[in-house]
Amino acid sequence: MRQIFRIGLLGASRIAPTAVIGPARDGDGFQVTAIAARDRDSAWAYAREHQIPAVADDYAALVARDDVDVIYNALPPAGHARWSISALKAGKAVLCEKPFAMNAGEARDMVGAARRGDCFLIEAFHYRFHAVIRRAEAIVRGGALGVLRRGSAQFLATIPRASGELRWRAEQGGGAMMDLGCYALHALRTLIGAEPKIESAEAVFEHGVDTAMSAQLRFAGEVEAELTCSMTAQTPAARLILEGDKGSLRIDNYVAPQIGCRFTTTIGGVTQTLPSDGPSTYAAQLAHLHDVLTGKTGPLTGGDDAIANMTAIDAIYRAAGRVAPIRAAPEEI
Repeated sequence: MRQIFRIGLLGASRIAPTAVIGPARDGDGFQVTAIAARDRDSAWAYAREHQIPAVADDYAALVARDDVDVIYNALPPAGHARWSISALKAGKAVLCEKPFAMNAGEARDMVGAARRGDCFLIEAFHYRFHAVIRRAEAIVRGGALGVLRRGSAQFLATIPRASGELRWRAEQGGGAMMDLGCYALHALRTLIGAEPKIESAEAVFEHGVDTAMSAQLRFAGEVEAELTCSMTAQTPAARLILEGDKGSLRIDNYVAPQIGCRFTTTIGGVTQTLPSDGPSTYAAQLAHLHDVLTGKTGPLTGGDDAIANMTAIDAIYRAAGRVAPIRAAPEEI
């Protein structure tokens, strides 16, 4: 019989129904058992809407519950370090939304807490677990593209300047690089298999929030790459391209292939369209989490990978003119 793990939700988030609640109901390895939110009335309303059995009085009460094995931390990034560490100290596994932390220092603290407590801490880069990225990774590692020379990744979206929209608040971890560019950076790091040197970066800032970011990167001294992201794009896009001396690959919508994706390779002058099917990124993420919790595999995200991604994000911000990393405002979470 398949082992069941019980999930507690930190935050009445917009993403949880898609990322966790729905996939947990459709699968057979998880149950969502409890939720806590900053406003308890909101938590009760959310619990009723999504048929969650219990509401905790606050975040501390949630991470201490005996009927919770895994904490899904979907708070704004400003709440990732504090409450992930709290959950890890309580002996819970944590699935923490991206971006992992507010900065690399927080990421190191989180990973340290996971190691000291011998608990799993996984970053919810859901795209990473989909069959498309796994196929792309196999192509690159297998040498079909030859020696990598260039790469580019983008994630463009339109995020309304709405009241209460935390992605427009720097002290809560908002900004194009944090919310969108983190995917592009992670995808380049994952497929190239090295850490970048930040050659240059340019950003458009509004009230301390980067609405758009572009960065020139160099991996292992050989691979030139470009990253672009924007919260004010007129046309959404998420494209990933790698070029080697033997061929290239291109993925249109690498972030969420389940809602439409085109995956092509051109090798030896022959262009092929590859499959983009498979379980949704979120279903694949929970399946991977289950395999990790049951000892079938090691985590693909979190740990040194999460620290490295935040280190590169910090460096991109510095190159774009932000001298110090943004600090959290946890009292608002």
